[in-house]
Amino acid sequence: MTLKDLKRYLQLKGDKIEQLIRIQMPVIAGQTAVSHFKSNFRQGGFINDGLQSWPKAKREGKDKSAGSNYKTLLSGRNHLYGSISYIPGDSSVLIKNDVPYASIHNEGGTIQSHPTVTPKMRKFAWAKYYEALKVPKGSKVTKNATIPEDARRWRNLALTKKTKLNIKAVMPKRQFIGESQELTEKLQAKLEQKLEQIINH
Repeated sequence: MTLKDLKRYLQLKGDKIEQLIRIQMPVIAGQTAVSHFKSNFRQGGFINDGLQSWPKAKREGKDKSAGSNYKTLLSGRNHLYGSISYIPGDSSVLIKNDVPYASIHNEGGTIQSHPTVTPKMRKFAWAKYYEALKVPKGSKVTKNATIPEDARRWRNLALTKKTKLNIKAVMPKRQFIGESQELTEKLQAKLEQKLEQIINH
């Protein structure tokens, strides 16, 4: 191999490595990251130096609850889970989730809202009250009957004289996107594999 051939060979390899870094790796990294972050949902925690389990949702495991069969942050629609995506750039990639409530789940925090009490809301509260009592709707409840705490809350909402509610909820941190040691190792391995293919072929 002449010096000119060597120069051409190194230039070709250099071009391929540059293309790998600028164009191919952002796509590979995006796909790998999305897959990694979705696995957090399936495992019920954030994978970073091992699994950091999320606090369980109150609905989990409750009998007859519509969402009781789903793991924390999962549902029949899986909107939060399915909204993790990536945008590849030049030597970079953006991982995102555009769901409005993604940030509060990922970072934790306090939510405050002031919904208006409507007749429809009161009707719903009465239905939930009888559901919590486990008696048919319209049945009379005796004065000495023990009323469960959740039923009492629904009754209070149905009977409130307020026109607006002041609701404050503290959301625990359930991180599903962020820096991860395991993800970094996966990306490093994929980069090394691609570089090796370029150098050896």
